[in-house]
Amino acid sequence: MMSNQIVDFKRTIISLFALFLFVGARAQSVLIPIESKNNAIVLNADKESVPRIVYFGKKLSNKTEYSRIAGLYQQGDDYSGILNAAYTASGSQNLVEPALAVVHADGNTSLDLHYVSHETKALDNNVSLTTVLLRDPVYPFEVTLNYKVYANEDVVEQWTTIKHSEKKAVRLDKYASANLYLKGKDFWLRQYHGDWAKEMQPEESKLTHGIRVLDSKLGTRAHLYQPPTFMVSLNSPADEDNGDVLYGSMEWSGNFRIDLELDPLNNLRIIAGVNNHASAYELKPNIDFTTPAFLFTFSNSGKGDASRKLQNWARTYRILDGKGSRLTLLNNWEATFFDFDEQKLSRLISDTKKLGVDLFLLDDGWFGNKYPRNSDNAALGDWQENKKKLPNGISALLKVADEKGVKFGIWLEPEMVSPKSELYEKHPDWIIKQPQREEKLYRNQLVLDLSNPKVQDFVYKTVDDLFTKNPNLAYIKWDCNAVIYNAYSSHLSNQTHLYLEYVQGLYRVLERIRAKYPKVPIMLCSGGGGRVDYAALKYFTEFWLSDNTDPMERIFIQWEYSYFFPAIASANHVTDWGKQSLKFKTDVAMMGKLGFDIDISKLDDKELKFCQEAVATYNSFKEVVWQGDQYRLQDPWQNDVASVMYISADKSAGIVFNYLVNNRYEKGSKEPIKLKGLENGKRYKLSEINLYPNTKSNINSETIYSGEFLNTIGFNPKVNSNRKSVVLKIEEVK
Repeated sequence: MMSNQIVDFKRTIISLFALFLFVGARAQSVLIPIESKNNAIVLNADKESVPRIVYFGKKLSNKTEYSRIAGLYQQGDDYSGILNAAYTASGSQNLVEPALAVVHADGNTSLDLHYVSHETKALDNNVSLTTVLLRDPVYPFEVTLNYKVYANEDVVEQWTTIKHSEKKAVRLDKYASANLYLKGKDFWLRQYHGDWAKEMQPEESKLTHGIRVLDSKLGTRAHLYQPPTFMVSLNSPADEDNGDVLYGSMEWSGNFRIDLELDPLNNLRIIAGVNNHASAYELKPNIDFTTPAFLFTFSNSGKGDASRKLQNWARTYRILDGKGSRLTLLNNWEATFFDFDEQKLSRLISDTKKLGVDLFLLDDGWFGNKYPRNSDNAALGDWQENKKKLPNGISALLKVADEKGVKFGIWLEPEMVSPKSELYEKHPDWIIKQPQREEKLYRNQLVLDLSNPKVQDFVYKTVDDLFTKNPNLAYIKWDCNAVIYNAYSSHLSNQTHLYLEYVQGLYRVLERIRAKYPKVPIMLCSGGGGRVDYAALKYFTEFWLSDNTDPMERIFIQWEYSYFFPAIASANHVTDWGKQSLKFKTDVAMMGKLGFDIDISKLDDKELKFCQEAVATYNSFKEVVWQGDQYRLQDPWQNDVASVMYISADKSAGIVFNYLVNNRYEKGSKEPIKLKGLENGKRYKLSEINLYPNTKSNINSETIYSGEFLNTIGFNPKVNSNRKSVVLKIEEVK
């Protein structure tokens, strides 16, 4: 008896000792540094096991010193203890905006996420993935935080995976992708607003206490009024070369929501994800729910450095064929609008060859028979060639293009339907509309329900049939003009899933298209910049910034887009918009992927010669624009002359675009404009290119300058009312 008691006593001691070791291990802080080449996000799971962000900023060389940072801040009491939570759950002790809000199967609305484990895996020599597993101690509910780090580019993609094993479905009322926590004296937000032909209008303001919300509720074409891109400067507004600045963007083509909350301790919480407006999600047991990614980069060297990091990342990892080439083109839209036939188009294809560009793009108006597409109020959904306009079909135009030695592309808007169409008559159940509400049209059209697999098949087949019948088809312009009114899906039993499943359905279609046609260039168009994000650009080679092609307006629009997107993705066309000269229009369009949307037959001999020479000139330097580092030299919002520079990776060749943006009396480049990115020890000469025929430059192209001189003193392009746009070529002299 006594011996058994001794054994039991020993077992009790051993168990208590094991428990002591376990509790001690749990009580120790776990430091999780997530590092890129220059930056770090550091998480800490303390004794309560709530993971917190204890540092965000420039990387320290000694990782152990991250543990000392939190104790240096004496900003006041955090009554909840989780203001800096790495992923803030609703309920329990949370007092601020949550990243995640749920209703459990038993009706409980609280959630408490504790640290369980973490792991970092190298995906290749530059990319790593850190996962942090969190779990509720009461409910079988877990969240995995995912941080995908592109080290050399200092770019991070963050998303969450949510899962539970409760007896019934759990309702997700909010499900953000990311939750960041920044410290600084002050925070300055640069955000954007817009509308059709007024995209990317910037506003910069100091963030005050409370929550600033950037969001969209449009469903499709979701970025029409506000894009999912922004930047935050820490301590003071950053400029091109100085200051701490965070760039952020949701990788999502539908409704998004970004909360920027200045908390009671004067720190900034950023919560980004899908907009939970009308989008509560019923998550069934044992199913992984993965949010889209939130993309961000940070620089302590200003906006220019941040944008070059993001542009390089995009070319390397995201934009389809970002390191490849692009097709210059002639579009028929402004030459013909809906009024064309086979003969007129054949003449335009001949003009494509005459102009010297690579491709002819047939725009809207080529389809529909019962309801011909002669205006924008009919035929969307009826994707068969209009027999009156094109009696011999698209194949006859492709034959003409082949004979002329140019490629052929076509416009589509496959997500939309016209009420005046055969598709509308045959499949009313395929259309997003409330059954008891009057139809509300946007640009005379409605939206097809891409949450429905049958509709997904239809949209895929629309594209596939075009390529099957016309194997030499070389380009697609994919448009999306309508927003979602009267949101309702006859396919879905739960209507709060529509906004989410529409976008997921779109991506499934694009995945299928790219699986079969991986290299065909496709332009992402949405009545302009209504859908410009890095989730969509995984499937597209370029995007259409704006239907506003007035070159003066485009200087400003292209300037703002360039903070977040590289020039190779920017489709720019020379059109009849604006009162500027043909040279000015062409010079502006060259800051990206060049195209023309003009009637070549209306050009006089000198204008035609200029355009032909401009195409050849562009072809001589386009690789520098597409793949080089961009430096914004002089801001059009603050100066009489705007200036943008591109320089090759080896610093041997560059292009500088200069534009007069103030037409008041005697305005121009009064002082030299400092160049950037040149190698100080190298020698360079500058020459003016893309001159109008019979025009001489007043710039001496034989003078040789050191890179140091051009970076420190600069160069005056001599822009004035007689020379409103000046393009300079930089060449290394060896």
